[in-house]
Amino acid sequence: MISEDLRAIMIQNAFEVQNELGKDHAPVVKLYSQYGKAIWLLSELDPANNIAFGLCDLGQGHTELSYVSIEHLESIKHARLKVPMVEMDKDFVPQYAMSVYAEAAKMVKRITEDKEILERAVKVIAEREFK
Repeated sequence: MISEDLRAIMIQNAFEVQNELGKDHAPVVKLYSQYGKAIWLLSELDPANNIAFGLCDLGQGHTELSYVSIEHLESIKHARLKVPMVEMDKDFVPQYAMSVYAEAAKMVKRITEDKEILERAVKVIAEREFK
């Protein structure tokens, strides 16, 4: 589901976080359910157990920064069609750090790529840091 080059970036990001070299990476991949509303923006990957970290939105009006099993996502199949339910958005180009996507998601109760909302999230984070 996730190409080797993107997996390598996610593994490097996880290494940096574990060694306190970096904490707020941009998402590397966007996964989504083609038959539902679930979206995952993932930035880190632990290759030992194939667990990724990122912003998770199951389409229920609540998002959270959490961990998810890539093997589990790959195993989800459509009940009738038996095709994979979760795919990678090959057109996704991250524009912001994960914290910005998380803040924007809090504002609208879902993961969004709306530039206006993301810019508002940048301002909220900046204001919070100046206090």
